Amino acid sequence: MIGFLRGSLLQSAPDRLLLDVGGVGYEVHIPLPTYQALLAQPSGQEVRLYIHTHLREDGISLFGFSTEPEKHFFELLIGVSGIGPKLARAILSGSSLKEILTALHQGDIVRLSKTPGVGKKTAERMVLELRDKVQGLVAELPEAAQQSSSPAEDLVSALRNLGYRPAEAERAVQEALRESSEAGFQELLRSSLKRLSRA
Repeated sequence: MIGFLRGSLLQSAPDRLLLDVGGVGYEVHIPLPTYQALLAQPSGQEVRLYIHTHLREDGISLFGFSTEPEKHFFELLIGVSGIGPKLARAILSGSSLKEILTALHQGDIVRLSKTPGVGKKTAERMVLELRDKVQGLVAELPEAAQQSSSPAEDLVSALRNLGYRPAEAERAVQEALRESSEAGFQELLRSSLKRLSRA
């Protein structure tokens, strides 16, 4: 199995990237926090991703993560009945890992079920099966990931990394939050991008 890949980033999108490793191009599926981490890196810098290899009858898929705790949690998620790799990636894309772990620890079914595709029963299974398993995971997070920032700050930062000016990013985020303050990060980011595309 592949533990990690290190190479040059050829293409990237919020849900996948193409990595050149020794002349071989690997397509890797990624969650939104990994995409944001890659955007924050200096241009041309070598990329390192922790890899989960998902085997199916019809092929092999690679899922990449910027930190080991993200990969560890992804593998715990896909061990829960009813959660496959795509839904696990959506869960990791909807909130920060610390927020998800806090919701699991507190048994916050409402918070967990805000991710599209996660209903009440799935959220209850997540709490039942993962609450004890994630106890030590917060301590493994990089210090920066443990520091809390507001959703608005995270959204503005993501938009600025995508090339938008601070003023227009802040305006779009505030409008998106006014419309749906309880939405998850991914939904708010999509809403902000739609507003910016209409501007």
